[in-house]
Amino acid sequence: MLFPTSLVGSYAQPEWLIDRKALASRFPPRTPTPSLWRVPEEWLEEAQQDATIMAVEAQERAGLDIITDGEIRRESYSNRFANALEGIDLANPGQAFDRSGHPVSAPRVAGKIRRKRSVEVDALKFLKTLTDKPVKVTVPGPFTMQQQAQNDFYKTDKELALAYAEAVNEEIRDLFAAGAAVVQIDEPYMQARSEKAREYGLEALNAALDGVGGTTAVHICFGYAHLIHERPAGYNFLPEFCNCSVDQISIETAQSNLDTTVLEKLPGKTIILGVLDLSTPEIETPETVAARIRRALPHIDASKVVVAPDCGLKYLPREVAFGKMRAMVEGAKIVRQELGG
Repeated sequence: MLFPTSLVGSYAQPEWLIDRKALASRFPPRTPTPSLWRVPEEWLEEAQQDATIMAVEAQERAGLDIITDGEIRRESYSNRFANALEGIDLANPGQAFDRSGHPVSAPRVAGKIRRKRSVEVDALKFLKTLTDKPVKVTVPGPFTMQQQAQNDFYKTDKELALAYAEAVNEEIRDLFAAGAAVVQIDEPYMQARSEKAREYGLEALNAALDGVGGTTAVHICFGYAHLIHERPAGYNFLPEFCNCSVDQISIETAQSNLDTTVLEKLPGKTIILGVLDLSTPEIETPETVAARIRRALPHIDASKVVVAPDCGLKYLPREVAFGKMRAMVEGAKIVRQELGG
């Protein structure tokens, strides 16, 4: 089918589960932040399960073709995985700079990074009981985790990034073994810190993908629209992915009105095309979505396009998130019918 639809990863968590005002008042947490949850710890897992059921049901009602769990169990896209690893001193956090340049509490690497256990496999298995559609799972990328940590153990940042890559590789292998159709690696800091990404980011990403069997994706973005309001004219780091073994590349085009000629520099890659502007609560019309899809088609084969939001829907009101998803599905349908797909 042409133009399958999917989320990038996250869906809006319900207000009864997490303090959305507190969540939105800060950059995504890098260290565990249990104070964000409204449900006592002894009932939190059950509440997260219930909210995941609701997120999957919303995606199904909207008509999405590839389903995620909405990252409902996560305080941020990265901290659930990053702080589950051996080598992190949870009792004594460190400090790193967020992508706006402000210091924030961060994982402190005090020993060798190892994955002690699978982090998202149980969540994936639960997700697969809720839908018969293909499912996608997201994991934070090794370069981004390295940039979000204080390195007090490894001689160089590159060594730390490669250690993270080994842990991510193990997780991806387990996720595919458990039935994931797509595993997406989130690497927003490759855009935010492109010079460092050119030094060793691609090497770490390729190491994370080494030997895995299944469809892989990488998400690179300008930051959550709720938090990062200005968008550059284009990516600092994008054509470089043609040298990466990843299958799919998830990019923003809606809010930034991205010049889609850049897609010509990614031959052979499937593009997860961001077509929803998350900086506004205004729900796009299906025709607006269709027009954003059409902008890409002179520069990429239609069979190589997956339709998605620009980024995660985490910070949107739930009714807005659902409306945008529905418009995305209908917009994809318009262009699909135009091409006879």
